[in-house]
Amino acid sequence: MPDLNQDLNWRPMTEADLDAVAAIAVLAFPDHFEGRGCFANRLDLYPRGCFVLAEGSSVKGYLIAYPWRSESAPPLNTLIEAIPDEAEVVYLHDLALHPDVRGGGHTSKIVERLADQAQGDGWPAVALVAVNDAAGFWRRQGFVEQAATPQLATKLASYGADARYMVRRLSA
Repeated sequence: MPDLNQDLNWRPMTEADLDAVAAIAVLAFPDHFEGRGCFANRLDLYPRGCFVLAEGSSVKGYLIAYPWRSESAPPLNTLIEAIPDEAEVVYLHDLALHPDVRGGGHTSKIVERLADQAQGDGWPAVALVAVNDAAGFWRRQGFVEQAATPQLATKLASYGADARYMVRRLSA
C-alpha cells in the first residue's frame, strides 16, 4: 500500500472540498462543532486563507484563516457578514488533519506558508484560539499565549476550559 503522506500537498480550498472539510472537523473537534455552512462562509469571505491537504480530490486536512480583530475570536459555528474594516491580524480559525495523516509533518508547512503570506500582505501577526490542549503544539509553531481581556475570557470559556488566545508576531 502506498504511503498517502508522501503524495499529499497543501493547495487552495475549493467549494468542492467543503463536505470533506466538514467531515474532518467533526473528527478533529467533536466538542467544538462547526458545520459546512461556517466553512463555506469563510471560503466565500477570504479564499486566500483557505487551504486543504489533499492528493487530487481526496482531502485529508484543512486550514482556514482570515483577517480579524486583535484580541477577539468569532463565536463557534457562526456566519460572519464581512471581514471587519478594523481587522488587525490574520486569525487562524481552524487547522485540522484526518487521523490517518497526523504526525506526517504537514502542519508546520501550512503554518509557515500562512505566516509568510500574512507577512507579505502586511499583517503584523497571526492569532488563534488553541483548544483540545493544543497550546504546546502552537508554542512550537511560534505562537505565544496572550492574557485575555475580560470580554475575551468570557468568549474563550465557550471554547472550553483549556482554550488559550495565542499570537505569533511577524517581522516587519
